[in-house]
Amino acid sequence: MKRTAELERHTQETRIAARLNLDGHGNTEIQTGIGFLDHMLTLMGAHGFLDISLTARGDIEVDYHHTVEDVGLVLGELLDKALDERKGIRRFGHAVTPMDDALAAVTIDLSKRPFLVFNLPPAIGPAGSFDPQLAKEFCRALATRGGLNLHINVQYGEDPHHVLEAVFKAMGRALAQAVAVDERIEGVRSTKGTI
Repeated sequence: MKRTAELERHTQETRIAARLNLDGHGNTEIQTGIGFLDHMLTLMGAHGFLDISLTARGDIEVDYHHTVEDVGLVLGELLDKALDERKGIRRFGHAVTPMDDALAAVTIDLSKRPFLVFNLPPAIGPAGSFDPQLAKEFCRALATRGGLNLHINVQYGEDPHHVLEAVFKAMGRALAQAVAVDERIEGVRSTKGTI
C-alpha cells in the first residue's frame, strides 16, 4: 500500500502545492521563499525518511507568518491523508537529538487528538530573520491538521539556529518512528479499538 498524498492550497495569502511519501528516502524539493524554513523542512524530511515536494508562494513581503503557518497546515493534511485510517502504525515516536550546543526532545502520538507543547530556552532570539515563534506556529498547524499530540522540549541551547535545527531533526526522527508499520499491529494501536 502506497502511503502518499498530494494537495494544493490556494488562499489570498498563499499558494501551495505539495506531495508527501511516508515511505521515502528523505528526498526533498522545497521552495517557500523563506530560506530558513526550506532548510528546516529539508532536515525534517531527511531525518524522517520523508520524501517531500513543496512549493509555496506567499505574502512574505508582509511577513513570514502566513506562509509558515499554511505550509504547516498543508503538511499536516498530507500526513493525515497518507496515514489513511492509521492501521498498523506504531503511533508513538520519540527522539532526542543534539545539534552542537542544543538538545531537543520531540515526542509524538498520532492520536488524532491535536495538542502542542512547545518549550524552548527563554532567551532564544531569532535565527537570522526567522523568529522561533514562527516555528511554534508551524508546529501548531502541523499538529492541528495532522492529528498529532506533539511535545517539543529543548532542555538547553544558545544558538537559535542550532536550537531549531535540533527540533526539526528530532521531529523528523520521531515521525519516522510513529508512522512506521509494524506487522504485529492489527488494526489501530489502541485498546479502544479506534483512534
